[in-house]
Amino acid sequence: MEVRIGVQNVAREIVIDTDAKPEEIEQAVAEAVESSKPLLTLTDKREKKIVVPVSSIGYVEIGTDTKKTVGFAAAVAD
Repeated sequence: MEVRIGVQNVAREIVIDTDAKPEEIEQAVAEAVESSKPLLTLTDKREKKIVVPVSSIGYVEIGTDTKKTVGFAAAVAD
């Protein structure tokens, strides 16, 4: 699963590939925000910990891994 975190006043997103379920990520974010915890900590597929200050989070996008495809469209003439 892919998680994208937008940080305020930073042009690039933080992108995390994790084995966690969407519900687990959503719960971790909600708990960090609601309990006034200073940090959101997530773990990626390689067991690396990513720590983001909660006060700097602009948004969190939770989605599935998507494979980018390259294709060619054929024009059909009438």
